[in-house]
Amino acid sequence: MSDKDVLLSMGFDPARVEWALKATGNRGLQPAMDFILENEGKPVPDLSSVTSSSASAPAPSGAGDPMDEDDEELEALKAVYGKKLAGGSGGTAPAASSAESNAEGGEAKSIRCQVCGKTFKNLDLANYHAEKSGHDQFEESTEEIKPLTEEEKKQKLAELKERLAAKRAAKAKEEAKESLANEAIRRKAGKDTNQIREEMKQKELIKEAEKKQKLEDAKARAAVKAQIEADKRERAAKAAREKALREGKAVPEQPAPAAAPAASSAPKAGKDYPETRLQIRMASGGQPYVTTLSSDATLREVAEFLAAQTLAVNVDTVKFSLTFPRKTFAPEDFSRSLRDLGLTPSAVLIAS
Repeated sequence: MSDKDVLLSMGFDPARVEWALKATGNRGLQPAMDFILENEGKPVPDLSSVTSSSASAPAPSGAGDPMDEDDEELEALKAVYGKKLAGGSGGTAPAASSAESNAEGGEAKSIRCQVCGKTFKNLDLANYHAEKSGHDQFEESTEEIKPLTEEEKKQKLAELKERLAAKRAAKAKEEAKESLANEAIRRKAGKDTNQIREEMKQKELIKEAEKKQKLEDAKARAAVKAQIEADKRERAAKAAREKALREGKAVPEQPAPAAAPAASSAPKAGKDYPETRLQIRMASGGQPYVTTLSSDATLREVAEFLAAQTLAVNVDTVKFSLTFPRKTFAPEDFSRSLRDLGLTPSAVLIAS
C-alpha cells in the first residue's frame, strides 16, 4: 500500500495528497503529512507549477536514537492501513527473543517489548521499535491487537495534529525569543554607532570653530599690523612736512590712500561680528590700549573705557579718529554702535 493510499485512507483530500507528495518529492509519509497539516488552510495550486521542496529528507535514525512518539504513531497507522515497513537488520531482536516466548497454551497474536511493555501487532512494528528505541528484549504475546475503527483512526489523527501544533507553537515561541534577542543586539549596535557618529560630529564642529577663530584672529592681527604701518607712514609724512616748512622748501604732496584697503574694510562692516577688537592710541603717544567690546556697544562706551584707563581723557571732550581710511568721528557718532560705524571686527582708533 503506497503513501498516497495511506493518506487517502486517512480521509485527506485527493488533490491535497497529490500536492503534498509532489511538493515533498515523495520522501515518505511523514513529510507528506506534515506538509498537508502545515498548508491546511491554503488553496491547492496548479500541480504543474509545484516543484519538489529543496529540503533534504530526514536522515535515518540509528539504533540508540531516542524514540519519536509521532513517528511510532505514523508507523502504526501505516501498519493498520496495510503498508509494510522496509525490513532491515533490526528484525534480529524480536527473532532472537522468540525462543523465549511465554505464549504457552495459546497462539501468539502480538509481540511485546519486555523493556517498556508496549505491544506490537507484527514483526515489522517490533523491529521498527527496536531500531528507534534500542530495546532488545521482546516476547510473543497472546494479546490480540484489534484494528482501529474509523473513529479511532480520526482520534489518532487528531492527536497527531495536536502534537504537531504544540511543536509548532514551541518552535514559534523559541524563534520569537531569539528574534527579540537579535533585535536587542541590533538596537545596542545601532545606539553605539549613533553615539560614535554624534561624537565625531561634535569634534568636527569644535575643529571648525577653532579654525574659524584662528582665521578671525589672523585677520585682526593683519588689520592691526596694517594700521601700525599706516601710522608709521603718517608720522614719516608729517615729519617730512615739518622739516620742509622749517627749511623753507616746498611741502611734499601727501600720497593718496590706497583704494584696496578701503575697499577691503567695507565688507567687514557689513558682516555680523558679535565682538569688536579695538586698539586705541593716544595722539600724544604712549602705550596703546587694547580691548574687546560687543559690536553693539556705542562709541561713548569706548570713551568711558579709555577714561577709566588714563586720567588724561575726559569722556565728554575726547575725540576719536581713524587714520586709515582718514576719518574723524563727530559728537553725534558717540551714540552709534561700533557695527554701524564700520569698526567691526577690529579697528585702530586715535584718541585726542
